Amino acid sequence: MNLAQKLGYPENTKLLIIHADDAGLSHSENQATIKTLQNGFVNSYSIMVPCPWFFEMANFAKDNPQYDCGIHLTLTCEWEYYKFGPVLPLSEVSSLTDQNGHFYKNRTDFRNNAKLPEIRKELTAQIEKALQFGIQPTHLDSHMCSVGVTPEILEIYKELGKQYNLPVFINKQFVESISLSNEKYHFEDTLLADHLLIGYFSDFEKGELRKSYSKALDNVIPGLNVFLLHPAFDDFEMQGITLNHPNFGSAWRQIDFDFFTSEDCGAKLKENNIQLVTWREIASIR
Repeated sequence: MNLAQKLGYPENTKLLIIHADDAGLSHSENQATIKTLQNGFVNSYSIMVPCPWFFEMANFAKDNPQYDCGIHLTLTCEWEYYKFGPVLPLSEVSSLTDQNGHFYKNRTDFRNNAKLPEIRKELTAQIEKALQFGIQPTHLDSHMCSVGVTPEILEIYKELGKQYNLPVFINKQFVESISLSNEKYHFEDTLLADHLLIGYFSDFEKGELRKSYSKALDNVIPGLNVFLLHPAFDDFEMQGITLNHPNFGSAWRQIDFDFFTSEDCGAKLKENNIQLVTWREIASIR
């Protein structure tokens, strides 16, 4: 039986998780995420535990356990002037930070400096902080897919999923596309998302991002599809955070919010016979 059949659907069902990354990043990100859950078509989200606005979103998660909520494991910080670092003391995980105590800005610097035991220690601490707060996570995923830069780091990620009995989000093609290693990855005995749907900067530059999202829903195929988005408002706060970073920047995130709360999105889901599912449902049949 394939995943659809295990969930009680016909074999060729188009399964889709519409997932909002980066909750906890900012107040704007939190409020937009909450609205897409309550009034839109987003049915899954994940929280960045090290970020300054974690507390706000963690309270929402604790008070609203009906929503699919993951832990967005964080090891990098891509923004120019908006910075954050580990939840553990710097003395315990110094290989994960730059000279200012912040996470590295890109995956390459992270890969070149981070020590495996300290990666495991910090990721465990992020999960434990969420649990201690009262969050009931439905899965694990990774900010910027930093856990995918080498097979050794991806194994830590997978092992944490087993340790906490949580599914982990992995798409084989995406991991291989951002890999910074020549070593072979091992995807055997691992639940994989068959298809990753995500926006592209070229479409954003051409003003066609919303159109590309609509087309992506037309092209959803049987299997487990995951649509990754980053809803936020194009406001003063997000403009400051995403300064000089139009890729997944403030204007882009407003489009994410607008499309995935629109009647057009709902119509496309219905027109294409797409079945929304959650990580909680998937975890229940593993």
